[in-house]
Amino acid sequence: MRAEKTVEQQARVTGKRIGVLMGGRSSEREVSLRTGQAVCQSLRRCGYDVVAIDVTDRLSQDLKDHQVSIAFLALHGPGGEDGSIQGFLETIGMPYTGSGVQASAVGMHKVVTKTLLAAHAIPVPPGTVVQRGHAPSLAKVLKTAKLTLPVVVKPASQGSTIGVTIVRRAGQWREALALAHQYDPDAMVEAFIPGHELTVGILGSPDGTLSVLPPVEIVAPDGFYDFSAKYQKGKTRYLCPAPLPAKILKQIGEMGRRTFQVLGCEGAARVDFRITPKGRPYVLEINTVPGMTETSLLPMAAARAGLDYDQLVVRILQSALARAERLVQATNKEPE
Repeated sequence: MRAEKTVEQQARVTGKRIGVLMGGRSSEREVSLRTGQAVCQSLRRCGYDVVAIDVTDRLSQDLKDHQVSIAFLALHGPGGEDGSIQGFLETIGMPYTGSGVQASAVGMHKVVTKTLLAAHAIPVPPGTVVQRGHAPSLAKVLKTAKLTLPVVVKPASQGSTIGVTIVRRAGQWREALALAHQYDPDAMVEAFIPGHELTVGILGSPDGTLSVLPPVEIVAPDGFYDFSAKYQKGKTRYLCPAPLPAKILKQIGEMGRRTFQVLGCEGAARVDFRITPKGRPYVLEINTVPGMTETSLLPMAAARAGLDYDQLVVRILQSALARAERLVQATNKEPE
C-alpha cells in the first residue's frame, strides 16, 4: 500500500508551522517524548516547518511564541488521549491530528468503550467495575460478574499496560485493586482471555475511506505484554502479518474497522485483541494516539503494508489538514 505522490502533495503545508505536542504529565510521558521526537525528525525529513513542544501549563503561550498553526499530537495517556487537549485546541481553533474530543474521551475510558462496542455487537471480555473506596472480596466480585480466575485488573483510563495485574490467585486481589486505583477511580475487572494477542492498525483518510493494516501478533515473555515488554528491545517477538488463519485475520480486521467507525475515530488508531485457542476474538481496547517509537506496532504494520515511517506520519497529518479545511468552511459559511 504505497502512498501516492498526490497524497503527499496534498498534505504538504506551505508557510504553516507544525507543533508536535509531546511529553505532558501522564505516566506515559517518557514514551510520548520518544514518539514526539521521532515524529519531529520525520516531518523535518519531509520538508515541514516543525517545532517540538513539551506540554506544560504554558502551552497556550508556547503555541503563540512559536507561531504554531497546526498541532501534531504525540501525547499518550490522560491529558493527551482523553479529549482534554483536543478540547483545548478546538477552543482556540487550532487544527490537530487524530480523533476529536468525543472519540478520544470514549476511547480512553475502557469501560465506556466496552459498553459502546457491546451495544454494537462487537465482542468484548465480560467483566465489571470496582470504584475507588470500595473493596469487595474477590469471591463476591467473581460471583456477581460470573467470572473465574484468572482475571485482569486494570485502571479504566490508562495505557502502556500501566497499573495492570493478571490475578491468578486470591492473594493477589487486594494489591491488584489498590494498584489500579492509583491511576483511576474505576478499576476494571474482566475475564482473562487465553490464547493469542494481536493488534490491528487502522488509518483514516480525508475522504472517509479506511485502510486496515496487517495484524501484528505479540508474543511476550510469560504471556504478559507489560510496560517493559513493550518498550525494551528484544523482550517481545512481533509477528507481522500474524501467522493465523486468513479467516481469523479478516475477521479481526473487520472488527478493528468497525471499532474505529463506532467510536468515530480519525487519523490513526490501533485496536488490541485477544483470540482464544478456538479462534474467537475479543476487542480489549483502542488506542487513539498510537505509539510511534522505534518499537511501536503501528509503524511496523504500516511498513508491512508498504508505507514507510515518513509516509505514515504524512497520512496522520492529513487528519489535521482535513480538520483545518472544516474550520475554514465553518468560518466562511453564510449566516442564516
